[in-house]
Amino acid sequence: MRLGSFQIGENGEVCSGDFGEFCSGLDMVAVLGDIDALQLRLRWLAITQGLLTARRVVWISDGARGLWRIYETSFASHAKGILDFYHAAQHLWQGVQDRFGGPTVKAYAWFSELRHKLRHGEHCAVIDDIQRALQLTGLPRNARESLTKLYAYLVTHKEHLDYKKMKQLGMPIGSGMVESACKWLIQQRFKGVGMRWSEDGFNHLLHLRLAWVNGTFDSFFSSPKS
Repeated sequence: MRLGSFQIGENGEVCSGDFGEFCSGLDMVAVLGDIDALQLRLRWLAITQGLLTARRVVWISDGARGLWRIYETSFASHAKGILDFYHAAQHLWQGVQDRFGGPTVKAYAWFSELRHKLRHGEHCAVIDDIQRALQLTGLPRNARESLTKLYAYLVTHKEHLDYKKMKQLGMPIGSGMVESACKWLIQQRFKGVGMRWSEDGFNHLLHLRLAWVNGTFDSFFSSPKS
């Protein structure tokens, strides 16, 4: 199951993510298929939402390679990519814990410092701090491997870490809407006790639920024009 959303802001912005009260519109797309099937649906939905004419477009997702491949091939020319801040912070915390051998006082202190920098526009400083940590002598193998992985992760998304600017613009920095939608759109309806679904049955009900969420449910049953 692949799931995504697009939201329209009050001033014509289009965004994938959790807008909260900033948004006046929300459309969901979901497919029972692979990432390529999701790409086609997302592109189509984005265009109907104003991708090509919006004043500002923001793409928000976690670090999954498939999602960023969709961004690069279908959205990069029109949208600013943002790595979900909360996922980035989780990766940061994991690397910091491994650096200090667990959730120690020093680990919490360094994590708080790095997270603050990351959130407030100093992402290049965070990358530099991690690089300096990798140069320390006597660094345990596990810590070095974890920090190397974290460093590569942040460098890969270096252009997608401008959270300060996004907040200044009133834009979201997390993709929580899509994650919560997995619960109320999919799990609550399709994963009840004893439920079993055929592929056709699942797809039929999925399209009905998407139509309900997107406000197009009635059009499914409109009377044909005479």
